[in-house]
Order: sequence, then C-alpha cells, then structure tokens
Amino acid sequence: MLNFVICDDNLNILEKFSTILENIFIKHNYDAKIGLKTSDVDKLLEYIDENKTDVLILDINLKSDKTGLEIASKVREKNKDTYFIFTTAHLEYAMMAYKFKTFDYLAKPVTSDRLEETVVRLFEDINGLPKKYIKIDNKKTIIDENEILYIKRDGMKLIFHTKSRDYETYSSFNKIKNVLPKNFIRSHKSFIVNINNIVNLDPVSNFIYFDDKSTCDIGPKYKKELIEEVKHIGHFE
Repeated sequence: MLNFVICDDNLNILEKFSTILENIFIKHNYDAKIGLKTSDVDKLLEYIDENKTDVLILDINLKSDKTGLEIASKVREKNKDTYFIFTTAHLEYAMMAYKFKTFDYLAKPVTSDRLEETVVRLFEDINGLPKKYIKIDNKKTIIDENEILYIKRDGMKLIFHTKSRDYETYSSFNKIKNVLPKNFIRSHKSFIVNINNIVNLDPVSNFIYFDDKSTCDIGPKYKKELIEEVKHIGHFE
C-alpha cells in the first residue's frame, strides 16, 4: 500500500486534497492511503522520519521558517525514492522544485482533474505500465494521449483540446507530428484529430463532432485519408 502525505498551510486545501485523493483511490481501485495531512512542518518531518512515505504532496510557500523546498531537501537526504508533488501559486518556483527529482508540479488552484491526472500517471510509473503520454513543451507538460480530442493550430501556438481543459504551447504541426501516435490524423490545415475520440463525422457539412459538443473542420485536402482511417478503425460504416 502506498502511503501519501500532504502538507499545506491552508486547512481548506488540506481537506480538499484529502477528499479528492480518497475519491481517486476508490475510483481507480488503488492500494493507497493518506497517512498524514498536516500544516505543521515539525509534525511532518517527525512523521516522515518514523514512517515510510511513498508520495509527498507539498506546498512550496508554507507559513513556516522552512519552505517546501527546504523540507524536500531534508527528506531527499534520507529517502531517495519518495515521489514529490509540489503545489504553489507562484510559478517562479516551478523550475527550482524540479531539482529534487520532482514527479510533478501543480499550479494553484489545483483542480480535481489535474490532481487525478498526476496520481494516475504516478501509479503507472510505479507499476511500470507503458507510457501513453505526449510531451507538448519544454516545461515538462505531458498529456494523456487518450484525453486529447484534437489539436488546433492558432497562429504561432498549438491548442491541445482535451476532455477536461485546453493546453497551449508555442509550436507547430511539423514539430509534433513525429511524437503523435497513428490515431492522430490531420483533418484540416488547422486541425489534427484523435480519431479514437470522434463520435460523429459529417462528410457533407465537413464537420467532426466530439463528446463534449466541440467540433473540427474537415478540409478537402485531408478528407479522403481521414475518412479511410476512421472506417479502418471501425467507428463508422
């Protein structure tokens, strides 16, 4: 059983994280528990010194004489295997956090979807399951490929539209095409779609429909190949 520990100086956030984590454990049938949730740094260090801690969710900006980064440094001296997940509202600390072999960094306010994404990926990492994530930028932002509905080109940016949120990065289709799996097909000069997530395709009006009611255009240049690929995977007659 994996032991999770949460430390944040905001009691409301502690309770929120605890509730979300418990729901994630139940939803995915994970063998895990929350061993400690605290805003007391001394209590945290004492607990970690006496108990095996597999995952530490740690606020960087604690109202204490020690920052989350200083605590991480102390923990890392004794335990090389603890997974660190840092949280903070101050983005400038993100890169500093990664020097502690941080598993992930969550910008506040942290949503339940974002926390679930991280925890699922953490269990896959621990269990050695095949990775199905796409790295979209140099900030170590990765997305579960199954969650992506489509990728839209918007000027110098790409917008990755997923089931839960949009991710933006400065890039191009040419730069990402080699990292995309075969189920990502160009449908238009401005769209690449995940054909596994298409719920309907109208070749007359030239629209693709997804479960969240969003749509993509079909361009004449890409129409034939798109329809052939969609038929090939058996989604439509």
